[in-house]
Amino acid sequence: MFPEHYHIFVGDLSPDIETHQLREAFAPFGQISDCKIIRDPQTLKSKGYGFVSFVKKEDAETAIAGMNGQWIGSRAIRTNWASRKPPAPNQKEGRYGDLQKPLSYEEVYNQSSPTNCTVYCGGILSSLSEELMHKTFSQFGPIQEVRVFKDKGYAFIRFASKEAATQAIVSVHGAEILGHSVKCSWGKESSDPSQGGASSPQQGAASPSQFANQAYGQAYYNQMGYWGYPQGGYQQMQPGGYGMPYMQHGYGYGGYGF
Repeated sequence: MFPEHYHIFVGDLSPDIETHQLREAFAPFGQISDCKIIRDPQTLKSKGYGFVSFVKKEDAETAIAGMNGQWIGSRAIRTNWASRKPPAPNQKEGRYGDLQKPLSYEEVYNQSSPTNCTVYCGGILSSLSEELMHKTFSQFGPIQEVRVFKDKGYAFIRFASKEAATQAIVSVHGAEILGHSVKCSWGKESSDPSQGGASSPQQGAASPSQFANQAYGQAYYNQMGYWGYPQGGYQQMQPGGYGMPYMQHGYGYGGYGF
């Protein structure tokens, strides 16, 4: 019988960092069962993030707290759980798909173009503010801009990097903020943001039905202009999952080669 493993996402890695260096940096926190830096399959260059797996949950928790913001090589890294906690087994399915399925970092990353750094966050029907969005999302990386639509109950957060935006979606989607179960997904880019006009749908992204299978709030997807602003108006979303990210046994790591 395999022991439970608790997987940590490590972002903002320097491109020259090797797997053994990543393992050495996290080794003081406890027994590591696996360690991997994700690389481009064609060039074999680091994608700037990796995963460290611990046998004990408390060791993983300590590592996340102790290593977040620490320097490995030439960059300060970011650490978080590799996926959010699925809701309880009796949790009803939300409007946008099965919220019991954890979001995979790599699947989320590949759902949008390499330059998209904008996150949609919806479902906060009261007390929504720019300050709240900064407080919620700044832990994932530098934020360049936040746009809040209080009367609609959603906001758009533009990060400095796609990696930060990806981890924000993985971690916050389905979480509870001020009593509201929120939905996170990719906002849409504009090919020319200075014009402020609506843009065409993202090229190369999955269809809305595929997004629903990943439990995103992508019913908005085909209606969004710049910053993903829904052209047809906001529709109230039904409560979904809850809880901030943590890892449990059974996480599918096939996409990462684990």
